[in-house]
Amino acid sequence: MKVLVIGGAGYIGSHVTREFLDRGHEVTVFDNLSSGLRENLFPEAVFIHGDILRYEQLTSAMRERGGMEAAVYLAAFKAVGESMVKPEKYSVNNITGAMNLLNAASETGLKYIIFSSSAAVYGSPAYLPIDEKHPTNPENYYGFTKLEIERFLAWYDRLKGIRYASLRYFNAAGYDVEGRIKGLEQNPANLLPVIMEAARGMREELRVFGDDYDTPDGTCIRDYIHVSDLAIAHALALEYIAKNGESLTVNLGSETGSSVQEVLETARRLTGQPIPSRVVGRRPGDPAKLTASAALARELLGWKARHSDLETLIKTSWEVYRNVPLGK
Repeated sequence: MKVLVIGGAGYIGSHVTREFLDRGHEVTVFDNLSSGLRENLFPEAVFIHGDILRYEQLTSAMRERGGMEAAVYLAAFKAVGESMVKPEKYSVNNITGAMNLLNAASETGLKYIIFSSSAAVYGSPAYLPIDEKHPTNPENYYGFTKLEIERFLAWYDRLKGIRYASLRYFNAAGYDVEGRIKGLEQNPANLLPVIMEAARGMREELRVFGDDYDTPDGTCIRDYIHVSDLAIAHALALEYIAKNGESLTVNLGSETGSSVQEVLETARRLTGQPIPSRVVGRRPGDPAKLTASAALARELLGWKARHSDLETLIKTSWEVYRNVPLGK
């Protein structure tokens, strides 16, 4: 299938691109390189330097190679804290960008969209693990934009017949298990890359936001998913909606969860680095524990998190970070 990966030079996007190429798809990467990297591009994929806010660039890209059949949307801004102080930035990029994507798909006849959504659409958990029936009540503007995009997708499915898959997940981590992707995630805010930067000496320390939660060691528990597992899910989701002619919304996750302290201690052991850390105050709105149920993804897609154990997450990350020249 001819697939346009929007944001395909980024951290998650490069892994998704690699998975689609491995499965024999004809992939075109569309990226403005604001956070994506040229070193994340593959020679087998066509690259178009373009921006989702430039509608004519998007429609032109969709008409390449005789016309795209599917698009993967990975171009959203995702910093939760920033979204609460700069909602304008997130409205323009995330929501306007998504509307451009949907309108371009309608204009060019593109049939399928795979949307990298977020478990942030749920807000604080009413129960655990969170399944797809959990109420959606986002507590940050980033999560709000993701939920709104899902609603737009549902309307365009109903009105235009554009089938979509919305994949909701928490924390993507790790690097390609075969070591083919080396580009660092830009300005990371998630725990594992921050730990890796502290281990490599790229930052002074890890700040642990609270150690007095109602968890076994007092630190927050989160559900981490290996980016290779995530990429596989994107590919399986496209196969599903193309085969069944119906849209899909599923959670993705390891379902187990690991605490901040557990991740830190495992990273110290596997990297052999001291990794300085300091406990600071809690962040407002941080739940003690977040885990997602992936039962529906197993049932419908035959998907399972095969690489999302803590050791694989850390080992594949350290293989990339330990070779980064200091000062980069």
